[in-house]
Amino acid sequence: MNRTHIPGILAMAAVVVASNILVQFLFGQWLTWGAFTYPIAFLVTDVMNRVYGAGPARKVVVAGFVVGVICSLIGTQIMLQGDGYTYPAVTLRIAIGSGLAFLTAQLVDIAVFNRLREGSWWRAPLASTLVGSSLDTAIFFTIAFSAGLTGLEPGNDVSWANEALPLLGAGPVVPLWVSLGVADWLVKLSLALVALLPFRIIVGSLTARTT
Repeated sequence: MNRTHIPGILAMAAVVVASNILVQFLFGQWLTWGAFTYPIAFLVTDVMNRVYGAGPARKVVVAGFVVGVICSLIGTQIMLQGDGYTYPAVTLRIAIGSGLAFLTAQLVDIAVFNRLREGSWWRAPLASTLVGSSLDTAIFFTIAFSAGLTGLEPGNDVSWANEALPLLGAGPVVPLWVSLGVADWLVKLSLALVALLPFRIIVGSLTARTT
C-alpha cells in the first residue's frame, strides 16, 4: 500500500465509525446525524479514483472497510448510558448493515466512475455517487432496522424504528425506518451536488503535487 493512500484509508475508517454511532441519533424527525457524515466516504473514493485510478481506490475502500468494521465491532462492546438506559455505542445490526452497504456501494461507485472517467469532469463523480448512495441507503436501513431481520440481533429492540407513520409525515403509512432511509437518501443526493466543488479543488491540488 502506497503511503499516499494512508490519508484515504484513515478518512474512510473515520467516516464509517462516526456514521455508525451518529446514525442512532435523530436530527429532527426524519433524519439521523449519520446522514451528514456518511456521504464523505463517496467524496474520498471518487478523489482516490480520479487521482490514483480504480485499483488504488479499491484498495483504499477495502482497507478502510476493514479498519472501520473492526472499530465498529469494538464499539458494540462499549456501553453508553442515557435516559436511564444502557446501550452499545454501535449495535451489531448497524455494524453488519454498515459494512455490507459500505463495501457494496463503494465498489459499485468505483465501477460506475471508471466507466464515465473520460467524460466531463463532473459526470463521473456525480453519477457514481448517486448510484452508490442509493444502494447504500437501501442495504443499510433494511439490515439495521427492518423488523423482518430481528434474527440478526434478537436482543436489539428496533421497535422504535418500525413505528407505523406517514412517509415523511405526508405520504402512505410505512415503518419509521423507511422515512429515515428516504430522508437520508435525499440528503445524500443533495450532498452529491455540493461535493462536486471540494472534489474539483482536492483533485486539482493532489494532481498538481503528483505532476
